[in-house]
Amino acid sequence: MMNIFKRKKKQKQANTNPSPGAQVSMEDKPASDDIKEEFFTNTKMKFSFSLKFVSTIIDENILQKDVLPYLLEGEFSGLNDVKSILPIADVEVSTDPSIIEQKMFNGYVLLRSTQESDKYVFIAAQKEVSRSISAPEIEFSVIGPKEAFIETLDQNLNLIRKRLPIKELIIKDFTLGTLSKTKVALLYIDGIANEENVNTVKQRLQDIDFDEISDSSFIEQLMADNHNSPFPQFLDTERPDRAAGVLTQGKLIMLVDGSPHALIGPTTLVEFFGSFEDYYLNWIIATVFRLLRIFSVVFSILVTPLYVAALTYHYHLIPRDLMATLISSRQGVPFPPILEAVVLEGTIELLREAGARLPTKIGQTIGIVGGIVIGTASVEAGFTSNVLLILVALAALASFTTPVYKIGNTIRLLRFPFLFFAELWGLLGIVFCFCILMTHLLRLTSLGRPFLEPLYPPRVIDLKDTIVRLGFNKQSLRPQYLRTEKTRRFPKKDGKIKKDIDE
Repeated sequence: MMNIFKRKKKQKQANTNPSPGAQVSMEDKPASDDIKEEFFTNTKMKFSFSLKFVSTIIDENILQKDVLPYLLEGEFSGLNDVKSILPIADVEVSTDPSIIEQKMFNGYVLLRSTQESDKYVFIAAQKEVSRSISAPEIEFSVIGPKEAFIETLDQNLNLIRKRLPIKELIIKDFTLGTLSKTKVALLYIDGIANEENVNTVKQRLQDIDFDEISDSSFIEQLMADNHNSPFPQFLDTERPDRAAGVLTQGKLIMLVDGSPHALIGPTTLVEFFGSFEDYYLNWIIATVFRLLRIFSVVFSILVTPLYVAALTYHYHLIPRDLMATLISSRQGVPFPPILEAVVLEGTIELLREAGARLPTKIGQTIGIVGGIVIGTASVEAGFTSNVLLILVALAALASFTTPVYKIGNTIRLLRFPFLFFAELWGLLGIVFCFCILMTHLLRLTSLGRPFLEPLYPPRVIDLKDTIVRLGFNKQSLRPQYLRTEKTRRFPKKDGKIKKDIDE
C-alpha cells in the first residue's frame, strides 16, 4: 500500500524578498509543520489532484485505506463524482473558500484539482483520541449504572441517546471560543421543556465572546445570573443517568467537547444535596439520607462559630458540667477561641488542598497521617483544645456528605464569615450573618428561576422530591417552577396501587 507520508512533496516557488508594500497572501505566511499537502495523479483518468490536511488531527489509516486507493484507481470525471466513489459518508463539495481553514482544523482533508480550481472537496478523516468509559469518580453510587461521561462529545451524546431513544430529544450545536472553536451541545425534550428557558440558554450561548473554552466550568461562569455569587447556579454531573432523568423533568443539559461533566439548568439549592442514587433506594431510606446530608451541612457551617460565640460571649448558657470540661480542655491554651478556631480550620483546608493536588496514594497518606500527627501535636503542645479539635474534625467530615463537589467548596468558604461574625457579636453576629446569606439566596436565580424554590416561593407540591423523596407513585407532576409545557408525567390513577383480583 502506498504511504502518502513518504512521498516527496513538491516544493512551490516563493518570493523570499517581496517588494515593499506588496500584499502577502496566505501561502506566503509561515505555516505550521503539521499542515501537509501532497500531490497525486490518477493516470487512468489523467486527473491531477492534491490532498491538504493537518496531520496531527486526522487518521492516517482513513487516508491509506478509504481515500487514496479510490482516488488513484477509481473512475470519475470530476470533483462532483468523488462523493460517490469514496466509502465515507461525510464528504462535502463546496465552492466557498472561506470555510477551508475551519474544515481543515476540524479534521477534514481538503481535496483540490488543477482542472477545477473553483471547487473544493472536504473528506472527514478525524482521529478519535479518547479514553474508555469508566465508573463515576465524584458521584459514585453502590447501586445503579456504572457509566460516566468522558471528554468526547459524541460519546456523551450517545450515552444520553441510548437512555432516551426518542425523536423529541433535541440537540442544538454551538461553536464557542474564538481560538478554541469548542463544540457545545444543548439538549432538551421538545414538548416538555419550557420554551422560555430554551430561548434564554440559546441567547446566552450565542452571546458568549471568549477566546478559549476548555471545560463546562467556563460556560457555567459565563452564563451565571450572578457572577459574584459563591454558589454554583448550574448543577454539574458526570452521570448519564442523572442527565437523562432531569431531561424528562423539563430541564436543559449543556455538554462541552473535552469536558466529562454536563451542566444542568435551571437548578435549585436543595438539588445539590440530593444524590441520584436516592432514586435507586426505597423512598424512606432515601429521605433519611437527604435529611442527614442537610443536617450535616448546617452542622459543618455552624459548629465552630457556635463554639467561638459560646466561649467568648455566652458562656453562661453552657451547662455547668460541660463548662467544666471546656475549661479543663482550654487550660494552658494561650490563644483566644477565634484564633484557635481559625488556625484549626486553616489547617484542615491545607490538608484538603494538599491531598487533592498530590497523586492519589500520596494524597491519602498526607490526609490521614497529617491530620493525626498535627492534631495530636497541637493538643499536646497546648496550641488548641481537644474539644475544638473534635468539633473541627466532625465539621470537616460532615462537609464531605455533599454529593456535588462544587457546593462542598461553597460550604467550606461559608464557615469563615460565620466565625468572624461570631467573634464580633456572638450569637447575634451568627444570626446577622445568616440574614445576609438568606438575603443573597432569596435574590439568587438560575436562568431566571428562584434558587430557593420550593422553600421560596413556597410550593408545597414540589416538596415531594426535594428535602424528602416520596415514592414514585406520588410524583405524577413535574416541578412547578420549571413551567413545563407538559406538567404531568403519567396519569395519576396509574400511580396508585391496585388490589389483586382475589382481594
